[in-house]
Amino acid sequence: MRRPVAVRVIGPMQWIVYPALLAAAATVVLGTPLRLAGVGLPEPVTPFVLAFAWPLIRPSMLAPAVLFALGLFLDLFWGNVLGLWPLSLMGVYAVVLFSRSLLAGQQMLFLFAGYVGCVLAAFGLAYLIVTMRAGNAPSLVAFAGQVIPTLILFPIAAWMLDRFDDGDVRFR
Repeated sequence: MRRPVAVRVIGPMQWIVYPALLAAAATVVLGTPLRLAGVGLPEPVTPFVLAFAWPLIRPSMLAPAVLFALGLFLDLFWGNVLGLWPLSLMGVYAVVLFSRSLLAGQQMLFLFAGYVGCVLAAFGLAYLIVTMRAGNAPSLVAFAGQVIPTLILFPIAAWMLDRFDDGDVRFR
């Protein structure tokens, strides 16, 4: 006789909606003008974690739409040109989605290298767009002040991959 298998179903609420709301909340909290010892809070682009992790967890039609909405939220919150962060986030999602067969199941060091490459490419694209739009290059110190905290967020992407990668045995 065959035993029933306990299936742990993880729906879009757990791996898409809740993390997206947390990323938006983290953006708002870290965007407050609080200064500690004369230094402001870091302002990482928290949705980059989601743009990297979601296509590796499970490709979805909902994830790019949520990333686009998060990118528009970032543009409105930071007062950027509309479309700057949606383009960057969707670019990261597309690159990771197309290289999914290469990245899936790799060690964390390899995934970190992929994350660094995606973040640097996306920030490079954003830097070029802002430079062309303003006619003046932004400060490299401010640029690094946003890139480095975004890179430091990789353990959250690694945790999401560990937590949700095998969350639904129906897709094995």
